[in-house]
Amino acid sequence: MKYYDKLIFELGRKGRCGFSLPACAVRESDFAGRPLWRTGNSSELSASVWRESPLDLPEVSEPDVVRHYTNLSQMNFGVDTGFYPLGSCTMKYNPKINEEIVSQFNGIHPLQPAETVKGVQAVYDFMDKALAEITGMKHFTFLPCAGAHGELTGLMLMREYHMSRGDLARTKVIVPDSAHGTNPASAAVCGLDIVVVKSRPDGLVDVEDLKPLLGPDIAGIMMTNPNTLGLFERDIKEIAALVHECGGLLYYDGANMNPLLGMVRPGDMGFDIMHLNLHKTFSTPHGGGGPGSGPVGVAERIVPFLDIPRTSGFHGNFGIILRACAYILSLGRENIKLAGKFATLGANYIKESLKDCYKLPIPTVCKHEFVFDGLAEPNGVSTLDVAKRLLDYGFHAPTIYFPLLFHQAIMIEPTETESLETLDAFIDVMRVIAREAADDPEMLHSAPHNTPIGRPDETTAARQPILKYVKS
Repeated sequence: MKYYDKLIFELGRKGRCGFSLPACAVRESDFAGRPLWRTGNSSELSASVWRESPLDLPEVSEPDVVRHYTNLSQMNFGVDTGFYPLGSCTMKYNPKINEEIVSQFNGIHPLQPAETVKGVQAVYDFMDKALAEITGMKHFTFLPCAGAHGELTGLMLMREYHMSRGDLARTKVIVPDSAHGTNPASAAVCGLDIVVVKSRPDGLVDVEDLKPLLGPDIAGIMMTNPNTLGLFERDIKEIAALVHECGGLLYYDGANMNPLLGMVRPGDMGFDIMHLNLHKTFSTPHGGGGPGSGPVGVAERIVPFLDIPRTSGFHGNFGIILRACAYILSLGRENIKLAGKFATLGANYIKESLKDCYKLPIPTVCKHEFVFDGLAEPNGVSTLDVAKRLLDYGFHAPTIYFPLLFHQAIMIEPTETESLETLDAFIDVMRVIAREAADDPEMLHSAPHNTPIGRPDETTAARQPILKYVKS
């Protein structure tokens, strides 16, 4: 084990200390019989919450602490360190000017009176208008803090719309079999039943399969366009007409909005409700668990059901919204169109460059992402093996085993911020891995070989995680 691979507890030695503080001016006896704090009518702290032994913290020097966290940061992968082709996630580079602008608002306190933070409200007002213009919606609410949160909010708006009309029989939501997993999950949480519509062999929604599903019990349909295979739903106008004719609404999952920026608007396709992932489409990568922002936009007839106020407590995840604002203003009306064009160009370039050594189940023009179904000649090598081997070459793995339509799915999304040289390097490595699979499959089965951690037992790690350090 290398020195810097050790846990911080293993670096420490008894009695070692990285700080020096002056003696405490308050005598310990001064606290005798007094509560540490008192709020309202709260009583003194119960004896049950006091520690019986000192907190077991690592005893280390300041250099040990600095090196420990610096080394940890270098073990993390992000868009600032390398190519991140994570399909369905749009891990685009976040311009540092966005961070500079956000830093100007760091001094705002969440409990400040509203009249002292009118600049924050101005940003929200601008973003409402900008996102409405980009998407063809009437207004947005910024309450949702993530995409799935936006989905749930949108479905609640859909349900409220039908209930306001006394249309209580509409308890079902149609979801394509290629949908994001959060779509049926959000519908279930909202108390709605899920009806699955099948895809055709070309990956698009089967309109003929959809027609018999429509009726007076359908609240709406959840779709993303382009869909999870990165394909534009060419029949969207017909689908919208059919769903509206039966009294249902259309919900747009905005996870795949990136290739449509400035080109096509969900509102013009016939969608009534949608969410956007500001932490994807508008330049704040969401690796590491957040924070996110999933504002929900609605057509004019849904506006009366929007929640008031339209931001969550303490101004919401304002930093994400401000980054998106800076991104939109930086590009402007004309240049925002280039994002989707370059993302689409990059995805098709990779797809066409690799289709001879990776199985391409739907050989058609894609949008911002596409899906392979494993190696063309797998030789016992799985999609997981390919993904692990990519780590040895310094690339983050694509999304694997999703969507569920293909058993060995490899979902690749390059985003518009990657250069031709980066795409070529990724293509070269993917071709090398295909050759390795043919010549030495065992090497791929045990990959990665050059990372700080090799291939763990993922089942055991998930079911029996070790969450704290235990001294031996």
